[in-house]
Amino acid sequence: MAYQVLYRKYRPKSFDDVYGQDHVTVTLRNELRLNRVHHAYLFTGSRGTGKTTCAKILSKAVNCLELHDGDPCGVCANCVGIDSGEILDVVEMDAASNRGIDDIRSIIDEVAFAPARAKYRVYIIDEVHMLSRDAWNALLKTLEEPPAHVVFILATTEVNKIPETILSRCQRFDFHRISPADISARLHEIAGREGVSLTNEAALLIAVIADGAMRDAISLLDRCIGISSDVTAESVRAAAGLAAQGQLFEIVNCTINKNVRRALEIVDSLYKDSKDMASLCEELQGHFRSLMLIKTVGNPRELVVMSDREFDAAQAQADYLSLPDVLYAMDVLGRARAAMRDSVSPRTELEMALVKLCAPELDQTDEALFARVTALEKAVRLLQSGSAAASFSQPNTSRSVSEAKEEKQPAAEPKAVIQPESVKSEPKPAEQQKTEPEPKKQQTVKPAEPTAEQQPVPDTQSNDQPAPDPKTEKQPAAAAAAKKQDVDREELYRSAVPFELWQEVVANLRRYSRAISAAFEDTNAYISGDYLLIETKHEIALELMKKPSQRDAIRQAVREVTGKVYKLGPYKLPEKKADPDEVLDGFISKLRDSGVNVTEE
Repeated sequence: MAYQVLYRKYRPKSFDDVYGQDHVTVTLRNELRLNRVHHAYLFTGSRGTGKTTCAKILSKAVNCLELHDGDPCGVCANCVGIDSGEILDVVEMDAASNRGIDDIRSIIDEVAFAPARAKYRVYIIDEVHMLSRDAWNALLKTLEEPPAHVVFILATTEVNKIPETILSRCQRFDFHRISPADISARLHEIAGREGVSLTNEAALLIAVIADGAMRDAISLLDRCIGISSDVTAESVRAAAGLAAQGQLFEIVNCTINKNVRRALEIVDSLYKDSKDMASLCEELQGHFRSLMLIKTVGNPRELVVMSDREFDAAQAQADYLSLPDVLYAMDVLGRARAAMRDSVSPRTELEMALVKLCAPELDQTDEALFARVTALEKAVRLLQSGSAAASFSQPNTSRSVSEAKEEKQPAAEPKAVIQPESVKSEPKPAEQQKTEPEPKKQQTVKPAEPTAEQQPVPDTQSNDQPAPDPKTEKQPAAAAAAKKQDVDREELYRSAVPFELWQEVVANLRRYSRAISAAFEDTNAYISGDYLLIETKHEIALELMKKPSQRDAIRQAVREVTGKVYKLGPYKLPEKKADPDEVLDGFISKLRDSGVNVTEE
């Protein structure tokens, strides 16, 4: 017996077997249970999403003698005859090769006759958008008022080419791209039936390459099984002609570290291995798209289809790139991809794109100039702050991103947020010790000897006032100073203005600790003189502000964005003092509401 390819061998036989199209299959099954069979259906969607498969199932279901909950039984005479091709009342036609008016006229002549063995004469017209204008006009009248024993099922990938007069006469179903999770589940099911080993990473990679098409995914799995019965991510990349994931990450590292020599060496190695340069360019653009989603979406893990290990590496790269940098890279690769269509050397176009990414000063487009201005602005802010440690924002060109991240990012685990007391203090950087006063100097000032110049908002303290010391209560000078401090605190709150760059600071905190950054989401900040006042309802954020190591990370993130060093403190809205007249009026109103007769004199 001849070998049957997997996508034909495992083509669904019932609506229950169709993956990822529940919105279509549930509706069709309900209509079949209620015997509400329409005379014309239109199935539209991208390739490999199940349009023709559902059309075949529907053609059997309308003719099935023992319908089971809207699904064809598959064992009755009509179902078996349709599967084997013995029943000629179900006609499948490809409009790409039968698009003329004569082909449609043959259908018009046949619909006048009742079906020979089935209950309905069914016409499945695939790629129906390929019909000529005359063919559409010939089909229109028959499609509008067909005989009761005729059902048309039209399938197309380009619904925009279908005339409106035809669309209005069909019940339309839009087939969605199948999710990677559904494709992966189906691949594991097929691999189990075939007795082959399929890793989760390989199934997920096949789903990404298929781009929502189940047929393409099963065909790629078929190729991989031909290479090895143990299907891994490496064998999938070999079968699909893709670069190794590590090579993609390394090329992106080269663009970050401005290492053009290494980037071109990797391209040369892939070219010698017969990798398609256009596909490599598309893969790189897709990788930068993942970095864009990581930097812009609140929960990118649901959108970025990668293994957990690859996603962590992508997050590390995203921390070293600004959003304009990522968009610039996508634009350069997109222009290179478009130029490859007319170029005699796609490899040269890709190499030129990588040189531009490693040396933006060579690109004179508006996008390149914008990326360079963004980098200069960041450098100027660092210079204004008196910081020579540009390594916080610029990666070391002699090391990889992963090595630099391990060295530069301070250790901060999620446990530090849940249990702030477990976080150990970290030594300050040398530059920070020079530019910032040490908190210990403020703590050594005794409460009994405050001065008018004392800080009105204690750095990293909570909103609650410290408990009064019995000794200071006996000293009038200390009590007066404390009262003066309260006045200054209220004035500080009144003069505070919103800090517009606060969200950028929170995003910048991710390079130090994602846990700290998450604690300050949904918070606001205000500037008042030399103070940065943070408004938050989260106790975790207030606790983090009390820890020296976490406080230093916040200061550093603020300095990189603004170029200035601010003192930190909590923000509390000034309390509005009640007007005595308003209080009295309210009291009188309540008395009258309770029935008390109150007269005003």
